[in-house]
Amino acid sequence: MAKLFVIAAPSGAGKTSLVKALTDKHPEFTVSVSHTTREKRPDEEDAANYYFVDRAKFKEIQNDGGFVEWAEVFGNAYGTSQAEIDRILASGKHLVLEIDWQGAQQIKKRLPDAELIFILPPSTESLRERLRGRGQDNEKTIAERMDEAISEMSHFEEFDHLIINDDFSLALEQMEEITLFDSDEYRLKYQRTLFADLISNLLPSKPV
Repeated sequence: MAKLFVIAAPSGAGKTSLVKALTDKHPEFTVSVSHTTREKRPDEEDAANYYFVDRAKFKEIQNDGGFVEWAEVFGNAYGTSQAEIDRILASGKHLVLEIDWQGAQQIKKRLPDAELIFILPPSTESLRERLRGRGQDNEKTIAERMDEAISEMSHFEEFDHLIINDDFSLALEQMEEITLFDSDEYRLKYQRTLFADLISNLLPSKPV
């Protein structure tokens, strides 16, 4: 039976790379293509990375109830259509959604059987270096993304599973355990205890 997995993480935590590695290695998994109002980057393709639409078109789909989830991020709108989810699950493939915590909450309310996975970086320092390493943003934008990351990470406890992406290969193995073998080992209740110190360093103002 095809399953739905939702993967969320702060920008720079390695979410996209992990999902790509999972889907490349296991063809029974595929990703949903979301709609967005943001500008297309030079290395992106329409209908492959996103459906790039203007505000008017996005609003039209939204008003028609076409999005199962949508959110505003950095001044741009992102949404996942119900039609896209239905199409993929009907094909028998497992579906992976890369969305933020707001979208994950919406998905869980609409589709309670969805499994929610959150990815944390090993430290704020490593997250900042990963953002710098992309070479896409200036220091002001990186600072803004770090603030947004702290806000995003504070919602980790609303997810079913937690992965710490310190070692990429290990993080991928853990994602495989969750998605392929229904492993309970990486459920939030276990991981938050195991990584209590790390979480406290990432989110010092949030009790663990």
